Amino acid sequence: MNILLIGSGGREHALARSLSASPLCSKLFIAPGNPGTSQAGTNVALDVTDHQAVIDFCRVMAIGFVVVGPEAPLVAGLVDDLTAAGIKAFGPSKAAAQLEGSKAFTKDLCAEFNIPTAAYRRFTDAETAKTYVRSYGVPIVVKADGLAAGKGVVVATSFEEAESAIDMMIGGGLGTAGAEVVIEAFLDGEEASFFALCDGTHAIPFGTAQDHKRVFDGDEGPNTGGMGAYSPAAILTPDLQARVMREIIEPTLKGMASRGTPYKGILYAGLMLTKDGPQLIEYNARLGDPETQVLLPRLNSDLVEVLLAAVEGKLNSVSLSWSDKAALTVVMAAKGYPGTVEKGSEIRGFDKAEALDDVIVFHAGTKQDGDKIVANGGRVLNVTALGRTIADAQAKAYEAVSKIDWPEGFCRRDIGWRAVARERG
Repeated sequence: MNILLIGSGGREHALARSLSASPLCSKLFIAPGNPGTSQAGTNVALDVTDHQAVIDFCRVMAIGFVVVGPEAPLVAGLVDDLTAAGIKAFGPSKAAAQLEGSKAFTKDLCAEFNIPTAAYRRFTDAETAKTYVRSYGVPIVVKADGLAAGKGVVVATSFEEAESAIDMMIGGGLGTAGAEVVIEAFLDGEEASFFALCDGTHAIPFGTAQDHKRVFDGDEGPNTGGMGAYSPAAILTPDLQARVMREIIEPTLKGMASRGTPYKGILYAGLMLTKDGPQLIEYNARLGDPETQVLLPRLNSDLVEVLLAAVEGKLNSVSLSWSDKAALTVVMAAKGYPGTVEKGSEIRGFDKAEALDDVIVFHAGTKQDGDKIVANGGRVLNVTALGRTIADAQAKAYEAVSKIDWPEGFCRRDIGWRAVARERG
């Protein structure tokens, strides 16, 4: 069948690579794509915010299946409109995508269905929010309710930091995303990412990973969309994974179904592993970025087949096969990220990096400029490697990074440090 993939980032390059490898895929189109996705299919200059244009393209090109990568089109209801037009699409409905689109929605769902998460309050008035923070104490977490491209969370260790975050968000610093803020208790523990594939009724685990959100080595500096990741996350033992399914994923699925908004798609649970067990930090309604870049290279199963099973409500007949290898990805970002960055600098050395065994360079924020590849965003490349262990994958990934010739870029040098320390005992 002909398949259309929506998106343009590193996640979509990883998805394009796996989708195009399926025997079920005749032709793959990516809208709008990037120079990396063009290696796996045909990029098309579609405005994905124009849902009718997407539907028209699907009809003209006989698209049998649409896979939506990023969160914004999901929250905007693209899957609803495609489904109404009779076009099979992977991803949650607009109503179900509120699990990512609204932090307040998810916290209220957790409260209603006894899903373990941090205590919270919701505010639309800055002064009331600041009074609450003063009475509660620090550390405390301030979150924008809406989509903020990975920049809507501040873990405040002082009253000044918390109040500044509240003023910035409610004052419009993140657009409408911060019109309401959720203020949460600080959870102490280690973060991990757990993925589940859902068909509205059934859910099956879809891998584990650990991301590195802070921009600098040693988990210093501001939060980002993610500076690197590895998979699997050994800290999520089989027993803990079973507990996450039982206490977090399955109650969420049942709760959403009981509300008349069944959840179909990938459910990405950001977890804090506390002394009292796993607690939900937040949900994403799609595959993570850069976690996809370490999950999919480890997946042996046919991606098209399993995504179709989720859409068709047939996950109870699916079992997934994974590689025994570990994967680690290093994000190369433009200097200045997560703040203002300059675009247009040339990147060289792709061929040298990818000549190494078990190395894939995923394009995240690049652009073709004649015969050159240039930086066109904050997070620009995801240099991914597979290895026998996390330490092995880490060594290969950083060897590949050294082959990339891009003076205007930078990366963290400690991706995977927790896992490597565990492996070394």
